[in-house]
Amino acid sequence: MIQIFIYLLPAIFFGWSLGANDAANIFGTAVSNRIIKYRTATIISAIFIILGAIISGEKGILTISSISASDLKLASISVLASAITMTTMTYIGVPVSSSQAIVGSIIATSFIEGTIKWRIFLKLFLAWFLTPIGGIFFSYITYKIFAKPFNKIKSISIREKVIFYATLIIGAYGSYSLGANNVANITGVFANSIGVKNAALLGGISIAFGVLTYSYKVMYTVGVQIIELDYYSSAIAVFGESITVWIYALLGIPISTSQAIVGAVIGAGYARGSRLSNKKIILKIVSAWVNTPVIAGSITFLIYYLVK
Repeated sequence: MIQIFIYLLPAIFFGWSLGANDAANIFGTAVSNRIIKYRTATIISAIFIILGAIISGEKGILTISSISASDLKLASISVLASAITMTTMTYIGVPVSSSQAIVGSIIATSFIEGTIKWRIFLKLFLAWFLTPIGGIFFSYITYKIFAKPFNKIKSISIREKVIFYATLIIGAYGSYSLGANNVANITGVFANSIGVKNAALLGGISIAFGVLTYSYKVMYTVGVQIIELDYYSSAIAVFGESITVWIYALLGIPISTSQAIVGAVIGAGYARGSRLSNKKIILKIVSAWVNTPVIAGSITFLIYYLVK
């Protein structure tokens, strides 16, 4: 029992890193635009992340467990390498994909074990490319759909109330989607050892803890530096991202919420006529997406041979 707990420690660390990084994907635009307070956002996000993980995280967990290392030590090493990658990216303020980190690490352990299930990996790779496109599409479409009834509201105070409550509801939905989709990245490799339900609970709590303790820096990166958004388009961006992440959760494919929100922010921005305010930050984020699985895989190999 003690040995299993020790092996699970990297997962708790990884969950904390994911929460610290990916809270920005839910409430970054709202907090940076001062629609709601940072602490309110983190509390709502933490609660619904745990609910999403427990209620709807099973399919994604089963997907990750099906490609994970059969050896418990290797599984723990892959999660540790992913956690180190996530923490480094979070520290420098770059939104990064936990999905790509864990997949890069699992590929490394698959090479070590000599068995790689390329069919499942290819499905995950395809989702990486489609995720930002989905974010752009859903945010652009929902912006156009809800813009007409929203613009008919003449009272500024009523508009502010609508935006405030819509932000809370959408943020709760987005947090639920995040927990449902990304909990697999945290504890999916341990599902065969501790059970799916326990993996979902542990992963959800770990992510929530990261949201509550260390999420402000990346919130600023996503919320402000990508494209100029008003209050309405900020809420729509999160809604478009949430729909994208939720669809993949239903399919059992863990994806990057960072990719989804960047696409959604761009889609909502263009729907309102804005242009990219800082193209360099986009290049920085895209380069991180490319480098993340490579870095995570390399760290996995390094840890494995050091331990060996």
